[in-house]
Amino acid sequence: MAPKKVLIITYYWPPGGGAGVQRWLKFVKYLNQFGWQPVVYTPENGEMPVLDDSLAADIPQGTAVIKTPIWEPYDFYKKLVGAQKGEKINTGFLTEKKRPGFKEKLAVWLRGNIFIPDARRFWIKPSVRFLDKWLTQNPVDAIVSTGPPHSMHLIANAIARSHKIPWLADFRDPWTNIDYYQDLMLTTWADKKHHELERRVVTEADRVVVVGQTMKEEFESRFNRKTDVITNGFDEDDIVTTSVVSSGKFVIAHVGTLVRSRNPEILWRAVAELVNENNEFSHDLSIRLTGKIDLSVRNSITASALDRFVTYVDYLPHDQVAQEQQSASVLLLILNDTPNSKGILTGKLFEYLASGRPVLCIGPEDGDAAAVIRETRSGMTCNFQDQDKVKTALLEFFSDHKKGNKKSERTGIEKYSRKELTRKLAQILNEMTAVSR
Repeated sequence: MAPKKVLIITYYWPPGGGAGVQRWLKFVKYLNQFGWQPVVYTPENGEMPVLDDSLAADIPQGTAVIKTPIWEPYDFYKKLVGAQKGEKINTGFLTEKKRPGFKEKLAVWLRGNIFIPDARRFWIKPSVRFLDKWLTQNPVDAIVSTGPPHSMHLIANAIARSHKIPWLADFRDPWTNIDYYQDLMLTTWADKKHHELERRVVTEADRVVVVGQTMKEEFESRFNRKTDVITNGFDEDDIVTTSVVSSGKFVIAHVGTLVRSRNPEILWRAVAELVNENNEFSHDLSIRLTGKIDLSVRNSITASALDRFVTYVDYLPHDQVAQEQQSASVLLLILNDTPNSKGILTGKLFEYLASGRPVLCIGPEDGDAAAVIRETRSGMTCNFQDQDKVKTALLEFFSDHKKGNKKSERTGIEKYSRKELTRKLAQILNEMTAVSR
């Protein structure tokens, strides 16, 4: 039987890097094994925060990737804030060099109130025109859109209605409940518009997929519709099979971006106390932070007198990340200290699980991430204000390190493999297209 075709509309795609790329890159990698042939539609010149050429190796040979030009207002933004033309635009209001001034605040206001739902809105109409013509000659059985950016959903919404094709909307992050939504300085009109567009997407899509249980409950409560959960995961092909040489140090590592709302001040204070109280801990300690780091985080580390222990690594290609994780003694999972923190379930957690190293999570103990950590027995979660528990956890991990035990007790992680998650996605696509016939 010939495979069915699914058109996937995504902004993030190789050579772009980061978690936003990996979710659908991995689905595309495995979909053919479950009877679905993916066709990817993506911009040819998108503004990517990071580039990672290593990810292209995961695109199956023969996969159709359609690219069309996109115009984005980033040249204007860079002129406004005094950035160089070649500089990358950071996500999540990351500040690496200075505190935001009036021009930066104006740019944020424009992003929230003028560029609705986001700065990629100018790609919606050209994409709808292009795909209208393309679909008449290249029929597909289903359409998938993944956001953010949520402009991708609006493209899918238009062509799904006009061509009567079943449509799945995938939310890697919330829309109006995302951690930085309140920082957008929205007018009443703009806030209403964001909510209207969100409601249209969630209620008109044939199926809605989210990455965690809390987001599922929120969507079902707010929009009164069935919502499916497919978490992020890990790819077994990415696990380092050769032994990683240990430095002998007690390495506390974080891989990924640390923005202002993800600045674990209780961690820095707890580590500083342990350094002062425990000479052996101080002698062995090494902190490795890989990725973009907000100025506020660097300032907190300096204020805690920890600079001499910290190594900053700007970015690692994904094919080197697994080795970095497996060389750690403890992996840090820092959640945003924001009202939606319970529902944050990052892809990084699942890669941490695959590494076999213990995880120290700073976040709500009743949140989605904490539930996965408990279920898989892969580490400990400490609430944002529980400094004593952080110290206790670090001492336990340090004791294990001194005994030569760097492995976590992890169990039952197989269901979070990218292949198994793609099996679940294919089942939803099968159900969705069966109903439409």
